[in-house]
Amino acid sequence: MITALEALESLREGNKRFASDTRDRDSLRSTIKRAQLTTGQKPFAIILGCSDSRVPAEIVFDQGLGDLFVIRVAGNIVAPSQVGSVEFAVDQFGTPLVVVLGHSHCGAVTATLDDLRQPTENQSQNIRSIVHRIRPSVEALVRADVIKDRDELIEHAVRANVRASVNQLRHGSEILEQMVISGKLLIVGAEYSLETGVVDFFEGMPDAQ
Repeated sequence: MITALEALESLREGNKRFASDTRDRDSLRSTIKRAQLTTGQKPFAIILGCSDSRVPAEIVFDQGLGDLFVIRVAGNIVAPSQVGSVEFAVDQFGTPLVVVLGHSHCGAVTATLDDLRQPTENQSQNIRSIVHRIRPSVEALVRADVIKDRDELIEHAVRANVRASVNQLRHGSEILEQMVISGKLLIVGAEYSLETGVVDFFEGMPDAQ
């Protein structure tokens, strides 16, 4: 298994190919690799991303079958099932890197900001459970009322939500926390730009990066 830094570099290089429309043709070939993967998998990175149809992790990072262990949920929130999924991949496959991937104009984050300003009545309890998990990470931004521009507020809120999810993964699981402390696991946060296709890694990056 490659190291976390090597995995991070692979994601960065893959995203550069995607953003510049020079995708690796090997990542698109599946027949041979599909047969190889019937006996097991060794994903080099875990991606906890948003369910948004515009942000498919394998495509955004130009990776193929078996390369990424992808967990997708609206608002890239962290709930027990997501924590368990990360623990499973780390334990079973020895995957050294976790990336929490948010994106610009996130609908779940926007809905949470709107709900903070004008609570929605008769909203589905299941949708509210997502809003309630995002709410603590963005509530301070709304209460401070410093950022007047709506688009700018959403930008800050998206990153605040990513940081909160990274923090929850680092400290919401004894298993993951111990692996981070021991240097066996790296958990970082990133944002994908719908406009440019570029992923910006901004949270928890090693100093050398």
